[in-house]
Amino acid sequence: MPSVLLIHGPTASGKSALALRVARAVDGEIVNADALQLYADLRALSARPTDAEMAGVPHHLFGVADGADGWSVGRWARAAAPLLDEIRSRGRVPVVVGGTGLYFKALTEGLADIPPTPAAVRTGVGKTFDELGEARFRELLASFDPVAEVRIAPGDRMRLSRAMEVLEATGKPLTAWQAETSPALPADAWRAVVIEPEREALYARCDARFDAMLEGGALDEVRALIARGLDPELPVMKAVGVRELSAHLRGETSLTEAAETARRETRRYAKRQLTWLRNQTPDWPRISETDADAAWGQFLAQGPALTGLS
Repeated sequence: MPSVLLIHGPTASGKSALALRVARAVDGEIVNADALQLYADLRALSARPTDAEMAGVPHHLFGVADGADGWSVGRWARAAAPLLDEIRSRGRVPVVVGGTGLYFKALTEGLADIPPTPAAVRTGVGKTFDELGEARFRELLASFDPVAEVRIAPGDRMRLSRAMEVLEATGKPLTAWQAETSPALPADAWRAVVIEPEREALYARCDARFDAMLEGGALDEVRALIARGLDPELPVMKAVGVRELSAHLRGETSLTEAAETARRETRRYAKRQLTWLRNQTPDWPRISETDADAAWGQFLAQGPALTGLS
């Protein structure tokens, strides 16, 4: 059996239910790999598992962070790596589950320890991009870091800018930083599966999920966040639903309108996650079912090569 199991997928795809079935079957413990489920402030809006759902199986890194304390990918990886070792030292299997792609990338490919980029550099690179346009900006980047330029998809301004920011801030190309990294998990220590439902079925689940969030106290969560006066750039303030429900609480829109906008944004977020998964994890086995029993059956059908189970 692999020492670590990874379950990745978009929002509302049934990851948590499958992870629970898997953990019970393999004597496992569940480790959160969802950037928003880290925060204590977002139980409803992140669809974090309830105490009842977590009963009987140890869960880690759920609701451990305060909303005022923004976690980076690096901080999550530094928390997760020793935790995985600790779980394995007890003879149990870590089941890592979530929808944050960069967390899985940090485990399986490594995370470059790049120093923070100064705000002045980010501003300067943004101005350069605006002045040159993408085509000429790419030419400039390629003259210093051709590997990064080729790897970055057309229209991906964020990653193009990031590569240039790293170059300007550190004097070393992003590709060189990445070449010096190693994965947190050796290639033979983990197996992974992606839940990739049919898109329309996933969108329907997204809509139902947001309605359940409202019933579960999402509006009160947003009200509490507003009362704290937190920096709008913090991850908790950028969670889908926070901006929309905040507008309602300020009297700018009705709850019906805010909820519909949030449902639409949730579907868009799920679409972006599906695109990321198809581009970044094309070789990982797929599960198409969202129903817990059906997904478990598909998981078992992957065979001992994935699960060690028969």
